[in-house]
Amino acid sequence: MKAYSEAAAASNITVTEHEVTFDPDASWVKFHLGINRFALYSREDPAIPRLLKEMQSMTVVSADYTQDEKALKGACDCTQVVKPSGHHLKLALKMQNFAKAMFKPMRQQRDEETPEDLFYFVDFQRHNAEIAAFHLDRILDFRRVPPVAGRLVNVTGEVLQVTHNEDLRAVFFNSPANNTCFFAKCLYVCKTEYAVCGSPDLLEGSLSAYLPGLSIAPRISIPNPWIRSYTFTGREEWEVNPFFCDTIKQLYPYNSGNRLLNIIDMSIFDFLISNMDRHHYEIFTKFGDEGFLLHLDNARGFGRHSQDEMSILAPLSQCCMIKRSTLVRLQLLARPEYRLSDVMRESLEGDPLRPILTEPHLLALDRRLQKVLGVVQRCVRRLGEAEVITRDFVKSTERPQAATEKKKVR
Repeated sequence: MKAYSEAAAASNITVTEHEVTFDPDASWVKFHLGINRFALYSREDPAIPRLLKEMQSMTVVSADYTQDEKALKGACDCTQVVKPSGHHLKLALKMQNFAKAMFKPMRQQRDEETPEDLFYFVDFQRHNAEIAAFHLDRILDFRRVPPVAGRLVNVTGEVLQVTHNEDLRAVFFNSPANNTCFFAKCLYVCKTEYAVCGSPDLLEGSLSAYLPGLSIAPRISIPNPWIRSYTFTGREEWEVNPFFCDTIKQLYPYNSGNRLLNIIDMSIFDFLISNMDRHHYEIFTKFGDEGFLLHLDNARGFGRHSQDEMSILAPLSQCCMIKRSTLVRLQLLARPEYRLSDVMRESLEGDPLRPILTEPHLLALDRRLQKVLGVVQRCVRRLGEAEVITRDFVKSTERPQAATEKKKVR
C-alpha cells in the first residue's frame, strides 16, 4: 500500500488511506470458525446476525475485481452471444477489520420480470435474489448459503477512491445525468451500455460474506449431474431420459451416503427461488464425501414469479427420494400458521434494503412449495413411504447385485 500510494502521488492520484485492525473476536472470524461438516453455521450462532449487521456499515478499505473476473480478462470475446458468466459486475470489498465481502450491484428493478423469450444463461443477475436466497436457505434449515446483507455503497468513496486496480479505476465515468457509473472492462461485457450507475454516487447492492481462503479451507467444484445445456438448441440426457437417476445412483459418489440427497435438497431450493443456472456445486474437501453442498451464486433466482419451472425439480421427481428432515420442514412451512411467504416476509424485514421481494414473488413461494409436496406425494403413492422418505444418513443407493454378478466381480 505504501508503494502504491507513492506511485499514485507521482501520478497526481488521490488514494484514501484507512487504518486496519484485526480483531480475533470479529463476527467474520467467528463465522469462519463455526463452519462444520453439517452446515456453514449453527441455528443459534450469534455471530451471524452480528455479521449481517456489521456488513451494512463496515468501512471499506479496498475494492477490486473478483478472482473469477480477473481470470477471464483478455480471454473474453465480445462477439459472443453468450458471455462466459453472464453480464454482471462483481467486486471484492475488503473491510477495516480484514473482513471480505462480494458486492453485486443492482441491475434490475424488483418489479421487473425476466422476459419470456430470454434464455436463463443470459438473464440478468439480481442483488435482491442473493439476499432473499440467503434468508430462504436459513428458513429451510439448510444453512448452506454464506450470510448476505443489502447495503447502499458509495461507488466513488467506497470503490473508486480505495481501489488499487488501475483497470477498475479506468472504467469509471460520469453519465449525462451526472451519476457515477462503472462497467466491466472486457470481462463479461464490454460496453458502457451495461454499466451500473449510482444516484449520484449511492448504489444499492448485496454483500455476501466470503468463505475462508482456499489455502485454509480447500473446496472443489463438481458438475451438477442435472446440468443444463448452455446452447440455444441442445438438450442433456436427463431432459430426455426419465430413468436418468437410475444411472446416477450407480455412480460414485452418488451410490452411497448423502450426496444424492443433498443434490435433491439443492433442487428443491433452486425450484423455490426459480434458479435454472446450477451448473456446478462446491464442497469443502476437509469433510469428505459426506460434507454438505454449498449453495453459492443465487443471483439468477426470483426472475419470474408468474412461472414455475418444473424441470428444476428433476432430481426429486426422477429419483423419488427426499430426506425426512427436509420433508418435515417443508410440511411445517405449508401450514397456515407458519406459511413460507409469511416467514420470508418477516425475515426480509430485517434487511436495510427492504422490501427485498415483491408480493407476487413471496406468494409464488407458497405455490411452489405445494408443487414440491405434490411431487413427493406422487412418489409415495407409486413407491411407498419407506422407499421415498429416508433418514439423513443413508446406506448405498446402488442396486443389489445378483449372485452371478457378484461372482463375476470377485
